[in-house]
Amino acid sequence: MLQRVQTIWLLAAAALSFLTLRLPVYNGNKTINDVNAYNTLNGTSSLFLIIVTVCAGLIAFITVFLYKNRSMQLKLCFAGLALCLLSGWLYYMQIKSFQQGSFTLWSVLYFLVPVCFILAMRGIYRDQKLVKSIDRLR
Repeated sequence: MLQRVQTIWLLAAAALSFLTLRLPVYNGNKTINDVNAYNTLNGTSSLFLIIVTVCAGLIAFITVFLYKNRSMQLKLCFAGLALCLLSGWLYYMQIKSFQQGSFTLWSVLYFLVPVCFILAMRGIYRDQKLVKSIDRLR
């Protein structure tokens, strides 16, 4: 289980996803009830963002333990990637409400989560291909 490359990528995706709950992605000024206030945007800024981020992290973590069922692993990785893209859209919608601001250094972590999912999917696909080629030789 741990000797496979996709396990490392999935654990990294889970860890990075849970880190985005705590670390800010965007800082800036936002007007709330005619009061201009400095706010930070992270994974806990809205309810939908919390749900999507936690689901993506849990999918990545649960997928690690499904190493015997590679087709299910591949489907769950695709679902996790879709959730990452959905959370990206939710972040974008939240950022539009800011008047001015900038991305933080921690925003790189958010952009690494889909990359980890893609690399895990690549590793799972290669495993499937290898097992199929070995089965043909028997």
